[in-house]
Amino acid sequence: MNTGEQQYLDLLSDILKNGIKKPVWGNPGIYIKTVFGRQIRFDLSKGFPLLTTKKVFMRAITHELLWFLKGDSNIKYLIDNNVHIWDEWGYKRYKDQSASWRTKIKNQRLLNQEEYIQKIKEDKKFAEKFGELGPVYGVQWRKWPVDKSRSIDQLGWVIRKLKDSKQRFRKHLIVSAWNPEYIYEMAVSRDTSVVLPPCHSMFHFNVIGSKLNLQLYQRSADIFLGVPFNIASYAMLLLMVAQVTNLVPGDFVHTFGDVHIYSNHLDQIKEQLQRKPRPLPVLKLNKKVKKIDEFKFEDIEVINYNPHPPIKGEVTIVGGF
Repeated sequence: MNTGEQQYLDLLSDILKNGIKKPVWGNPGIYIKTVFGRQIRFDLSKGFPLLTTKKVFMRAITHELLWFLKGDSNIKYLIDNNVHIWDEWGYKRYKDQSASWRTKIKNQRLLNQEEYIQKIKEDKKFAEKFGELGPVYGVQWRKWPVDKSRSIDQLGWVIRKLKDSKQRFRKHLIVSAWNPEYIYEMAVSRDTSVVLPPCHSMFHFNVIGSKLNLQLYQRSADIFLGVPFNIASYAMLLLMVAQVTNLVPGDFVHTFGDVHIYSNHLDQIKEQLQRKPRPLPVLKLNKKVKKIDEFKFEDIEVINYNPHPPIKGEVTIVGGF
């Protein structure tokens, strides 16, 4: 039985039954149904937790994780690989920041989102200026800003500890994406803030015996659109780190703060709950890769994925609050 996915479906039902209505900040036409403090877990020896009750866009998940691992904050890499899950955030930042730039260039009008994406592809200087999202996940994981002369590679530090047989059992192997200095409401200015306050805020590696486990704390979770991506992404990260540290993958534990359903996803979730989970696929990594920075898209393959058809839902851009 696909018991891992059943936990996810049970959480959908829990929110439908017990969720409390909350208004959505900045979007009065939509509300959420929310519960607080939930947890699901996936034993990776029983398959890769890519949901089967709807098709999940694995190519986007893979490219996004590789983008994080690069410590990148510019959406050009994603757009060049035809991955558009961050487009709305990039375009929102462009609209906020482009007014002064447009006044300097005669007859330069505000681009629509499609034109913006095309210009990111074609114009390197434009992409450097307006493809930046601020210090998002990958920056905090790999290049946590300390001062002008120093940054911290949190994930690199964790991997070094895990490779050391005397230190891998320590309990403080944590990577944080929550950096108050860059959260919009605490940042020095809008220009220095991150485009979206991190929803998956921190993750914690822990070794039990020879097994490497990973727990994610997600402060805010869009259960229909975001969480399926997060489950697959962090399970993949666990498999990659286990490989480069010569450990056996154990459990991925997903802990939620505010976990919610947007009101414009209610019908889609009811449809998904009518479907029965199918056997989970397997994620195959290129065994020749021994360093976390050496993984490429072609080193990652999903085998025997047989999902139900996709269920579409509109992304609600609310700023993460």
